[in-house]
Parts: sequence; C-alpha cells; structure tokens
Amino acid sequence: MTKALKASGFLGLATMMVVGLYQFTLLAGGNGVPGWMIGGHAHLGVISILAIVMGFALPAIGVTGRLRTAVTGMFIAGQWGIPGVVWLGEGASLTFLMPTAFLWGICLIVSMLIMLYATLTQDASAAGRGPTGATPADD
Repeated sequence: MTKALKASGFLGLATMMVVGLYQFTLLAGGNGVPGWMIGGHAHLGVISILAIVMGFALPAIGVTGRLRTAVTGMFIAGQWGIPGVVWLGEGASLTFLMPTAFLWGICLIVSMLIMLYATLTQDASAAGRGPTGATPADD
C-alpha cells in the first residue's frame, strides 16, 4: 500500500511539472495562464508531496489492515480528484463535475482523521521503527 502512495505522489509531481512547463510556454508566448490551470497545478503539487509523506508515515505510525487500505485509497482518490475536477470542470467546461470536489476533499479529510486516530491510539512499542537514540547532527 505504501508503494501505491509513493508512486502516486511521484507521478503526481511529474504531472504537475509537465503542467508547469506548459504554463511557462503560455507565458513565454505572451499569453496568460488561466486561473483554473494554476489552481489545479498547485493542488496536485502539494497533495502529491503529501502522498509521498503518507507512504512513509503509514508504516512509521503502524497503520495496518483495513485502516491502511482506507487511508491509501481515499488519499489517492482525493489527490487526483481535486485537481482533476478543477481541470475538467473549469478547463473542459464540464461544470457538472464541480460539486464532486466535496467528495474528493472529504476523502482527504477522512484519511487524515484516520491517521490522527492511529497516531493517538498507537502502541509505542508496536509502531514503526521508533526513536533510535541517535542524536541528530546540527549541520
């Protein structure tokens, strides 16, 4: 499951970078970048970084079983659903899709609340690797 989150995060970042280059070509050609394109680009970038972080956080916190599956599925759905709705709803004039942004947002929120629950209820001895006792360098 963590592989899916990390892979989705890296794919999302690559997609975001392609969109960023396209935005640059628009600007370099003297055209403006539509607001919907900028909004989708920003959301995909930030949420994709969080997907990678979540891929590392799940085992570190010790989330397993159905909760792990729920967090992974809902997070990936929200990661792609939010920018997808912006790009398709506004960019492709499929405005009937816009209300689904609430669904994708709720998926992200629920996945974060599951992680909160797991964090607050975890058994410190069973969670991830835990502290190593090493002192961090202050370089």
